[in-house]
Amino acid sequence: MSLAINWNNEQEEYEITDALITLLDSILQKAGAAEGIDKGEVDLTFVDNERIHELNREYRGIDRPTDVLSFAMNEAGEDEPEIIYASEEAEEYGEVPNTLGDIIISVTRAKEQAEEYGHSLERELGFLFVHGFLHLLGYDHQDAESEAEMMSKQEQVLAQVGLTR
Repeated sequence: MSLAINWNNEQEEYEITDALITLLDSILQKAGAAEGIDKGEVDLTFVDNERIHELNREYRGIDRPTDVLSFAMNEAGEDEPEIIYASEEAEEYGEVPNTLGDIIISVTRAKEQAEEYGHSLERELGFLFVHGFLHLLGYDHQDAESEAEMMSKQEQVLAQVGLTR
């Protein structure tokens, strides 16, 4: 098993092409390799500003649209039991997929930011995707040091696939 993207399109502003998914898959493989992760699944959903606004309000208590949301599956909450798969079950049902989490990208906001920053929509979608992926792995940008680390990792991956500014 390698890293895989399961994607869904819930917006109509921009056609999600096979070429875009191939690009995002390449980003996922490079980001995963840089972090020493070679197995797992990422669920990616493309939405519009209205839908991401709803999700941001519901899950983060922030009443405005945002560009990307990440929901890590491997974070154990305080009251959540740890799930342990017995080796017999794993053998019987095959390898249990390692779902890393969900990334939700507002294509509306990505288009606005691409124009604002003067680069392509593909570059902005790639940036938001790798940004979301790093969040799934536990990276954050709450202070200048962690933001610089995250930004550096993002730019290194994007440079490897030719998505420079």
